[in-house]
Amino acid sequence: VQLQASGGGTVQPGGSLTLSCTASGYSLDNYEIGWFRQAPGKEREFVAAISWSGGSTYYADSVKGRFTISRDNAKNTVVLQMNSLKPEDTAVYYCAADRVLPGQYGNTWFPSYWGQGTQVTVSS
Repeated sequence: VQLQASGGGTVQPGGSLTLSCTASGYSLDNYEIGWFRQAPGKEREFVAAISWSGGSTYYADSVKGRFTISRDNAKNTVVLQMNSLKPEDTAVYYCAADRVLPGQYGNTWFPSYWGQGTQVTVSS
C-alpha cells in the first residue's frame, strides 16, 4: 500500500490546515488509518486515528478539540482538519495504515504502511 500525505504548509498561530491521505492503486476501505508527527529532535508522536468504518476516532490529548479526523471511503481519502494551530504543532506529519486493529491507539501503535510525510510549520 502506497500512501500519499499532502496539504502541509506554513500558517500563523491560530490558523488552520487540512491534510489529506490517499492511496495509489489500493482501497483504504478495510484499513485503520492514523496520523503521526515528528518534530526535529523529538520522538514520533501519535496524533489521531480513525477506524476502517469511520465509526470510531481517537486523538492525542494535545490535539483534542482542535483536530478532526474523517474519512471518505468513496474518495479513498482520510482528512485531518487542523484548527487553532500552535507553534508546537510544527512537525512532519505522516499518515499510516494497517488492516489489523491495534490493541491500543497511541504512541505504541506502529502501522504497517506509511506515507512520505508533509511538513507543517506554525510560525508568526
